[in-house]
Parts: sequence; C-alpha cells; structure tokens
Amino acid sequence: MDTISNTPLNTNVIRPTFDRSRLKSRIVHLGFGAFHRAHQALFTNEMLEKTGSDWGICEINLFGGEDLITQLRAQDHMYTVAEKGAKATDVKLIASVTESLHPSFEGKRAVLEKMSEEQVAIVSMTITEKGYCADPATGRLDKNNALVKADLDNPREPSSAIGYIVEALRIRRELGLKPFTVMSCDNVQENGHVARAAVLDFANLVDQELAGWIEANVTFPCTMVDRIVPAATPETLAEITELVGVADPCGIACEPFRQWVIEDNFVNGRPEWDVAGAEFVADVVPFEEMKLRMLNGSHSFLAYLGYLGGYKHISDTMTNDSYRKAAFDMMMQAQATTLTMPEGTELEAYAKLLIERFTNPSLKHQTWQIAMDGSQKIPQRMGGSLRHHLAAGTEYKWLAMGIAGWMTYISGVDEENKTIDVRDPMVEQFREIYQQYGKEPAVVKAILGIEAIFGTDLIQNEGFVEAVTKAYQLIISKGARAAVASL
Repeated sequence: MDTISNTPLNTNVIRPTFDRSRLKSRIVHLGFGAFHRAHQALFTNEMLEKTGSDWGICEINLFGGEDLITQLRAQDHMYTVAEKGAKATDVKLIASVTESLHPSFEGKRAVLEKMSEEQVAIVSMTITEKGYCADPATGRLDKNNALVKADLDNPREPSSAIGYIVEALRIRRELGLKPFTVMSCDNVQENGHVARAAVLDFANLVDQELAGWIEANVTFPCTMVDRIVPAATPETLAEITELVGVADPCGIACEPFRQWVIEDNFVNGRPEWDVAGAEFVADVVPFEEMKLRMLNGSHSFLAYLGYLGGYKHISDTMTNDSYRKAAFDMMMQAQATTLTMPEGTELEAYAKLLIERFTNPSLKHQTWQIAMDGSQKIPQRMGGSLRHHLAAGTEYKWLAMGIAGWMTYISGVDEENKTIDVRDPMVEQFREIYQQYGKEPAVVKAILGIEAIFGTDLIQNEGFVEAVTKAYQLIISKGARAAVASL
C-alpha cells in the first residue's frame, strides 16, 4: 500500500530534516485527536527541526480512535498538516511521533508500562473537558462518574485518563523513578489546576500516602492553546490527498494562526518549544481567560445561534453582518471588560484578529462540532463574565442571548422542526426537562436550575432569569437570525 512513508510526495510538502532515529518517547500523549496533531505534535516537530534534540511522542488513544492508530502505524507514525490561509496553504509532514499504543490492541498493562518508563518526562493530554471526570460546578473529581467509580473499584486496571495517570505514578514511585509532569492542553479554565485536583482527589481515595507523594513531587502546569482545527471530513482528506500526492487518513487541516502559552513548571525537564513559537510564562491564567472568554465564548455564541440560523460553518455566520457585529461586541463589551491582563495587551487588536480568523473561508469549521458538550463549556466560557456583570450592574445581553441559543439548541429540534444531533454528557437530563416543559418559557428556569452548570447563585438573580427568558422567547418566536439582529 502506498503511504506517505514510502511514496514520493509533492514538491510543495515541507519535510523534516532532523534524524528520527535519535528520538525517544519522552512524552506520552493521551488523546491523538485533530487538535493535538495540528498543535502540540506540530510544535514538537518544529522544535526538533531547530534543536536536534530527542523529544519524541508516544501517542495513546484510551477510548475509540483505533482506526486512526492503525493508520498512523501503517505510515511509520508520520502524517501531514495543511495550514489553510485565506489565500495560500502550507503543507507540512510531521515526524515527531515515535510510536503509538491503544489498550484495545496492546492491553492496559502495556499503556501503564510505557507511562512508567524512565525516559518519560511528560504526560500531556487533549482529552476534552469531560475526560477530567470533574464536576463543572466545583472543579473537583466527580465521584459519581461511571469511569471514576469503576477505576476506584479496580485502580490497577484503569479506564479513565485520571486513573491511568495515578496508577502510572504509583508504579514509578514503587520503582524509585522520578515522576513525570502532567500537562493539560485542553480548553479548560486553569486546566493544570483542574488536572491536579482530579488526580489528587482520585489518589486520595486510592492511597493517601501516594497522594501525598504526588502532591509533593508532581507538577501540573497550566497551558493556553489556540488554533482553529476543524474535524477532518471526507472533503478535507480528499484535498489533502491532492496537496500531498498520496492519501493520508491521519492528515488534518487547520488555520495558519497558532498560539501556545505554557506555565514554566516542569519537574523532569521539558523541550524547548519556545524556539517553535511557544511562550513560557510564570502565570498562564490571564491569557487563558482572555482566550476562553473572547475566542471560545464567542465561538459558542456563533455555534448555537449560527446552527439554529441555518449556518453550517463559522465562516458562513460571518457573511451575516448582524452575527459579525454581535460576535465582535460580545468580545469587546461582554468579555474583554471582565479581564485583567498584563500591561500592553491589546484586546481590541485581538478581537479584530479573531473576527478575521472566523471569516477565513478556507476553514470549514462546523457550528455543530463547536456546539458539542455545551454543559461542560458554558460555565467556563460565559459563567465568569456573567457573574462579573451581575456584580457590577453592567450590560450582558450577548451572554444572555448565547445561553438562550444553547438552551434552544439542546431542545433537539431546530427552526425547521428537524432533529438536532445533540452530543453532550448531560443530554438525557436535557431531554427529561424538555419532555416536561416543552418549549414554554418555564423551561428556561428549569435548565438554569441545573447546579452542575449554573451553580446555585444565578437562578436566584431575577434580572438574569428574565433576560435569558426574553432572549429564549425571541429565538423561539422570531428565529435565531432575528434574535441576533436585535442585539
């Protein structure tokens, strides 16, 4: 079979020149998904190009993605990334991956043994918000999560990422090896702190002595990651085949923009990612909040109201002046005003750049894809800003409309009475609420009563409940496009 590892590629493909034989699996990455391929693995590839160091990556998918791992192996763990600008596309061959594992193939023990190898210095993760098994309201481990319950019953045979990390750290401690750094690369507010809380909570339930050792010896740096990476579609893969000269089922397309801000807090060494454009800082949180609120918050706003308005892609929403203006106003008036940033940060320039990125017609980023897992995203992307405005008595109508758009979306029926494929860990709870209330205004208060998403404070604010109810009624009666135009 012809693959990118044994076929001459088109001359436009940018190939690595570093010696792959020198690489060791010093990073174990959990979650070989689209974003990781276009972000951390690409940064590592470019770092290797400039340093000639030996920081290779072992890729692990704990759930699903078996086909992707099989395909990656068939092409010697190499794949391509197409960086699609509005006017030009760069194609890069990525060769920073050394090996891959999947518990379905090699078994759980092989995964744990790999994580326990002496040279492994970092375990990084792109496992999405739900992978942390944390309660969104408290940020602590959700002891009622089915995966957590199963792992606590049998911690030596874990299934969750948290269970694997704790068991691998236990083995390392037993072997007298240095621990690894746990590095979250997910869009989770203070992701390192969330990972640390989940790991320590789990460890304390398994072995308090082990938990004490982890607390004293393991670091959990926060990171801020930014790059728009749509899920691969048959159209994307066909385009990559044309650009590369051979089919690459692991190939991925993304925008040219990328950003990675990393808290410089590593217990066992780290790569020089800064030579590839990453930024090491003492405190990631301000940058993280800027991105979560301004980019991700407006992305969610456009995803729900865009999908309901009949727009398949984010770039399609930008062709509507009302959506474009509402997204910019949300960034500047609802989100930027709630941030405390280091001196010299230009938030208006950042907002204009985001609108430019959203407008890129080459990127087919589906509103449906961004709309997934809203119950896990809304608290981080809109909750903090909302509470800021409620305390200050300032305007938050864009946030109310975004939340109302999400509530309408999770009803499971769009404006043309077609079924919406709602993907969310709390989808059953949403169905029950809608079965009870239908699309009547009372449904708003019932959804705002979900403590895991909205806490206990927001439902007690009558002004907020009324604002979301009015926005919801407007979407139901006039449609999403008219509701956005009203802003």
